[in-house]
Amino acid sequence: MVRAPPSRRRNPGGVPTNDAHGEGEFPPADLESTALLLERVRDGDGRARERLVARFLPLLRRWASGRLPAHARSLADTDDLVQVSLLRALDRVDHFEARREGAFLAYLRQVLLNSLRDEIRRAARRPSESMGEREFASPEPSAFEQVVGRDTMESYEAALERLTAAQREAVIMRLEFGYGYARIAEAMGRTNANAARMLVARALVQLAEEMEPHREG
Repeated sequence: MVRAPPSRRRNPGGVPTNDAHGEGEFPPADLESTALLLERVRDGDGRARERLVARFLPLLRRWASGRLPAHARSLADTDDLVQVSLLRALDRVDHFEARREGAFLAYLRQVLLNSLRDEIRRAARRPSESMGEREFASPEPSAFEQVVGRDTMESYEAALERLTAAQREAVIMRLEFGYGYARIAEAMGRTNANAARMLVARALVQLAEEMEPHREG
């Protein structure tokens, strides 16, 4: 796992924090173009593959934490699921043309989300042992769903799909992965942090508008 340099501190959620601006940032060495690394992976460059794993694995681990219900976590360790999902995504890079880091991160998130959903469904179908009696696992919410509410999560996911690709990437990077605005600008090819801030703000307004009918329903 990539460690933050001594000049940076981490917030309780584990996201690197910039001392001057209080925004989640990454060391400059990590800003090598994701699209370039992906192109090298397509050419069989093992080091480029390792760089991508080192860059995205810690992010995906934090994102996945708490998203599996207890009964599903007993069947597959979340960390193993994250690693398998990331490696599976890298095995399929020939079928994905990433123009921006944000696009690739959104792609990884979807691959992992699908893996989590599959694991939850498998867990619900398998019998478990409890006090010597066989019973089927209940579909209890994950720790993450308990915090935000399952209905809210469903509304959010549906609304996210109705955003433009750029809006969706901006929301995912800011809300789900804790990217700072300078990092979002770098990941999306925006001119500066203020441009990224405006993109995120507009995307969040659109997201709220898309979620409103679901709340009323």
